[in-house]
Amino acid sequence: MARYHLSMRKSSELPHIFGPDGPLAKRIDGFRHRQSQIEMAEQIESAIDRAGVLIAEAGTGTGKTFAYLVPALRSGGKVIISTGTKTLQDQLFHRDIPTVIAALGIPVSTALLKGRANYVCLHHLDEAVADGRFMNRDDVKHIQVIRRFADRSLKSGGTGDKAELPDVPERSSAWASAVSTRENCLGSQCSQYADCFVMKARKAALDAEVVVVNHHLFFADLVLKDDGAQDLLPACNTVVFDEAHQLPDTATMFFGEAVSTSQMIELARDARLAGIAHAGDFKNLQEAALVLDKAARDLRLTVREDFGRMPGAAVTEREGFGDAFTKAQEAIGALREMLESQSARAPEIANCLDRADELAQKMTQWQGAGKDGGLEGYIRWAEAFSQSLSFHLTPLSIADIFSAQVFSQKRAWIFTSATLAVNGKFGHYQTEMGLMNPEGESGAINDDGFDDKPQKKVETATWPSPFDYPCQALLYLPKGLPAPNTPEHTEAIVNASLPLIEAAGGRAFLLFTSLKAMDRAHGLLKDLFEQKKLAFPLMVQGEGTRTELLERFRKLGNAVLVASHSFWEGVDVKGEALSLVVIDKLPFAAPDDPVLAARIDAINQGGGNAFMHYQVPHAAIKLKQGAGRLIRDEHDRGVLLIGDNRLVDKPYGKRIWQSLPPMKRTREAVEAVAFFAINTGFTSVDEMVGANAEIPR
Repeated sequence: MARYHLSMRKSSELPHIFGPDGPLAKRIDGFRHRQSQIEMAEQIESAIDRAGVLIAEAGTGTGKTFAYLVPALRSGGKVIISTGTKTLQDQLFHRDIPTVIAALGIPVSTALLKGRANYVCLHHLDEAVADGRFMNRDDVKHIQVIRRFADRSLKSGGTGDKAELPDVPERSSAWASAVSTRENCLGSQCSQYADCFVMKARKAALDAEVVVVNHHLFFADLVLKDDGAQDLLPACNTVVFDEAHQLPDTATMFFGEAVSTSQMIELARDARLAGIAHAGDFKNLQEAALVLDKAARDLRLTVREDFGRMPGAAVTEREGFGDAFTKAQEAIGALREMLESQSARAPEIANCLDRADELAQKMTQWQGAGKDGGLEGYIRWAEAFSQSLSFHLTPLSIADIFSAQVFSQKRAWIFTSATLAVNGKFGHYQTEMGLMNPEGESGAINDDGFDDKPQKKVETATWPSPFDYPCQALLYLPKGLPAPNTPEHTEAIVNASLPLIEAAGGRAFLLFTSLKAMDRAHGLLKDLFEQKKLAFPLMVQGEGTRTELLERFRKLGNAVLVASHSFWEGVDVKGEALSLVVIDKLPFAAPDDPVLAARIDAINQGGGNAFMHYQVPHAAIKLKQGAGRLIRDEHDRGVLLIGDNRLVDKPYGKRIWQSLPPMKRTREAVEAVAFFAINTGFTSVDEMVGANAEIPR
């Protein structure tokens, strides 16, 4: 039982490490001793020791980041930590991990690994500088700034990570010409291979004990074998997924297949440029590239919608679609022949040939999936964007695919987030991710303290937020709201929110479940602010990046932000700058979404209740994410307005609101307004109501 005693010895140190006089408290200003954090760290350490699986929900304020970092960094094995976004990735690598390492005084080597599109590609940058054909002056200026940055990074041994170059906005189109993609990377055939920033980042990750990635990179590598995780995983002892609630959507995206008209256009562009540079005497190549470019654009025009997802059958029935799809296939084939005849002349041409083969294969696969039931277990659908049309094959379920990864090797898997359970139960998440306990797995321990085979008992645990929600927050459901699917609903939400916005002194997020409702609400608020001469700065999602908007919101201190999905999660505004969060309706996914519709149909046909067992849990978790924007530390205080009567009118409503933190609840506007009195200088509810005469009593 040697392993058991080792675990006990290590875990016995955790109360001291996280204690009020421990190394973390000495190193971190404002550190709080929390018993729930210690318990979470102990359970994670146990899962790491036995190469087990742990699903852990930790409410806001538990300190889950340090709770998994301490046992992970102390484990002595190779650890991959995957986060929800690149922003969290940078925060972990540059701030949180160094803090824990310094506090514990342990030598641990670390590395940050991002997708290749985050690193300057020296080859494509050289081509862009030499080509010089950019749309506007900003692109010309930006490409020169990127050039100087790349030179400095090379000389100083830097990473070439574009996050280190704030002088060029992330939205600048110059970046597209200064980075590589999986499709156009030349690999070891590249003349700049020895200096490649991507390859250096991969090598650093292979050599490090702790590697920080993000979910998109993890699954892209797992499936596409592209950016290095396939090399990291075999030597890995532990995988930690932070923000693990995002995994079902991310995994679904990468476990499927996709091809788009934009990929065809990019191939045509790259093939034409490669032909000009390396096969200028062979004009047929350039001509074939132009034919593919036109065919791809004509295919996009067969679908009139600017945006939208639709079933494959609905797309193929569009007038002219079949002919346009066939012409695109023929154009890819014709270009492929030209590329094959010239591929020996340059690696750039050979690369385009490989891409043409891949596009042709995916086009044929998507087309064939619609015949005689198609690929069993996959959903065929398409999505329109303003400039492109993409074709998808998505697995009906990722459970079997993902569980094969988890249960096949001796490795610990930790899944953690503030929102994984529905009313304290994890069944929905476990079923969706394939994390159910397999039958017949004994997990018996030998005399030497180690298992004959991986013990893969899936454990779950939840720790509520330590914040005093009954005192800090109020859940307000206004009376008399119209049904959420009616045209009058958005205006009613704005009217119900306005008194609270005034009482709070601005300091509000209004979160909507659709862009249409968001735009409508923004217009209504703008008019009302003008009529009432309210001076609160009014912001709307889309008028800047999320980072820019959040920075302005925090600095202003009295702003009102109207937003949609981008601000439901991953947004942290502590303090008085945010005291009111409005959510217009329960965030049920659109039932006409082709992937959701197919899954609903499959569950119902299998004898299940898709609404109660799939749609309601999804909505509850999404609502928890949105509601989680309100209380971010022990001093925050505010009101959560949810404008959906289904919370009280429908039997499932109770199940949803019981998944939220234990706030006090009211349906009275006067009580919701009075909640702000303590923070706005009023001495009584009557004084507050008197100053806001339009509030119903």
